[in-house]
Amino acid sequence: MALWRVDIDDKPRLAVGDPDQGPQDLLAPVWTLARLLEPGKPSLPGVADLKHHGPVPEGVRPLVPIDVQPVWAAGVTFERSLEARNEEAVSGRYYDLVYDAERPELFPKALPGHARGPNTFIGIRTDSTWDVPEPELGLVIDHAGRIVGYVLGDDVSSRSIEGENPLYLPQAKVYEGSCAIGPCLVPVDEAPEFSSIEMTLTVNRGGTVLYKNSVSLSQMRRRPEELVDWLFRAQRFPAGVVLLTGTSIVPGREVTLQPGDEVTVAASALGALRNTVELVGLG
Repeated sequence: MALWRVDIDDKPRLAVGDPDQGPQDLLAPVWTLARLLEPGKPSLPGVADLKHHGPVPEGVRPLVPIDVQPVWAAGVTFERSLEARNEEAVSGRYYDLVYDAERPELFPKALPGHARGPNTFIGIRTDSTWDVPEPELGLVIDHAGRIVGYVLGDDVSSRSIEGENPLYLPQAKVYEGSCAIGPCLVPVDEAPEFSSIEMTLTVNRGGTVLYKNSVSLSQMRRRPEELVDWLFRAQRFPAGVVLLTGTSIVPGREVTLQPGDEVTVAASALGALRNTVELVGLG
């Protein structure tokens, strides 16, 4: 059982359904993700007990499954991510310090309303020469800092900008279309155990697989609860937050995204997040 957000008559509605088969039953219009994650509400694990409000009409469009929650991200939580950051860096090995430090690297990835959903476009910058998708598992966290669900995410990144100077990280990571979330949220009691989850990234170009790789989350250096603890140390999220936990799949220099590429992030029992790449230049 998963929580979906769908477009019904140009209005977002929550629905429940299988992560692979899609949304099946609508919830009452009063329910939003913000209401489920705020104090005094049933929270994500209680979604299965909510009264259904009729079947989901055929052909509805799934939306990004979050509403007013910001998306944060953690960096250098896998050894492969450490290697990739050092490979792209023009000078220094700053990220060795991040990987071994007690304090993790945490940064805002998408403001509320800025994350893209399934079957929409993700962006690459016009002023970047090396762009990659980064598949990550997102933690859905309620107002009290409890991990209540999982969601797939794509932390699209400019490796050329990031590698030029670590202070350029916000420009490499945060721009129009740089974050995709979906296709649904899976409560923790409906999902596999965290370390047993295997993430898969596939990039198709012109009907041909350009890149494909998989990794187990058991390789992650930090634990999910540790990342959440640091995120909540000096911040409050009254309507909840999503935290992407980092990636171990970082394509090499031979792979850079191009407009029209199709990117799929998938994991067993969590569904598949599919997006098409477009060029972003707002200046």
